[in-house]
Amino acid sequence: MARRRRSAQLPTTPVNSLIESLSHDGRGIARIEGKTVFVDGALPGEQIEFVYTRKHKNYDEGRTTQVVTASQDRVEARCQHYGICGGCSLMHMDPGAQLRHKQATLAEHFQHFGQLSPKKWLPPLTGPLWGYRRKARLGVKYVTKKGKVLVGFREKASPYLAELNQCEVLDPRVGKRLDELGRLIESLEAFQRIAQIEVAMDAEHVALVFRNLDPLSEADQQVLISYGQQHDLWIYLQPGGPDTVSALWPESPQLRYCPEPDLTLDFAPGDFTQVNSGINEKMIQLAMQLLDVQAEDRVLDLFCGLGNFTLPLASRVASVIGVEGDASLVTHARRNAMLNQLENAEFEQADLTKTALKDYPWAKAGFNKILLDPPRSGAFEVLEQLADLGAERLLYVSCNPATLARDAGELVNKHGYQLDAAGVMDMFPHTAHVESIAVFNKI
Repeated sequence: MARRRRSAQLPTTPVNSLIESLSHDGRGIARIEGKTVFVDGALPGEQIEFVYTRKHKNYDEGRTTQVVTASQDRVEARCQHYGICGGCSLMHMDPGAQLRHKQATLAEHFQHFGQLSPKKWLPPLTGPLWGYRRKARLGVKYVTKKGKVLVGFREKASPYLAELNQCEVLDPRVGKRLDELGRLIESLEAFQRIAQIEVAMDAEHVALVFRNLDPLSEADQQVLISYGQQHDLWIYLQPGGPDTVSALWPESPQLRYCPEPDLTLDFAPGDFTQVNSGINEKMIQLAMQLLDVQAEDRVLDLFCGLGNFTLPLASRVASVIGVEGDASLVTHARRNAMLNQLENAEFEQADLTKTALKDYPWAKAGFNKILLDPPRSGAFEVLEQLADLGAERLLYVSCNPATLARDAGELVNKHGYQLDAAGVMDMFPHTAHVESIAVFNKI
């Protein structure tokens, strides 16, 4: 019989240490007897005391218990749940310092993965620091020991839901209702069979999608309808996968947002949209400027989603084709083009990892400019196909600096582009998430 490995005993005595730097995920880095320790809640230059939370072969983890000498970048966290909830990791850091850290992270990734640096650094795009988040997935759990339903995010480094009253980064139309939503679910017969609440908002409306593991009784449905009517919240149910979402009240609700004054995009609660509408509007304007769109341009918008960039492009260029792998998003994007009477915008479903771009009829005429906004995994698998188009300018919007830097290295070192400009966008203040934008020109 194999012997079970015993976990190492963690020291309980606080350790005093200097924090040398900050990791990409927002933890302080200390060196203890030559070993790296990642410490939650610590900033570079601080003398702190910490306790170990985990030990590993090559590194350890810890949590700050006392700040002996504070950094000038340290601020008081605004959220009463900070340090317990795992949603934010940099709320103890001045917002300006957060941005400097994110730009340094992007620069380090460019150097590490691509051995390059942009010719020009763009000033960071900034927006509201609080109540900015309009999309979220809230966990729901009845906790027997507490005798209550918890609604919110997971605890830091834990599978358990944190006990939250409110969230400072969620739009207050929901952020201030977490405790209230817990009591609402407690009042249902099916209080142990609601798994999550998907939140989606536009400027005027709030949609709450309740993931019900069992069919709800008429009484429970009426409780939810009454709650929605009382607080002007749209109520949806999701008994199965994403395609089972349906409106409970009102009968035919429709979320929409306006990325530009004369443009309206309809979307469903489960569709991908940017969580920070203020930054999204600024990002679209910056993208138009960096891409230097002209009336005669033919543009390819890859990973186009609902047409967040495609439709603003269509109002400025000769033609634009949006390409997306998700069939439902393509359907919604086409509907949005019709809604805005933009006949020069086409949307196509395609998987370029399976079928080459050149084999699609709509790509035969080529493109002189390209915009891509890929998922966290980046666009490495399609870069050679994009480079073969010979587009004079390529704009890359990224939610992962590591894959952006990797792909930038390929474009610059193998495909004849230069990295003209790059910068960060503060899409997620108080988190370590780095959203960035880069523009490449053909040499």
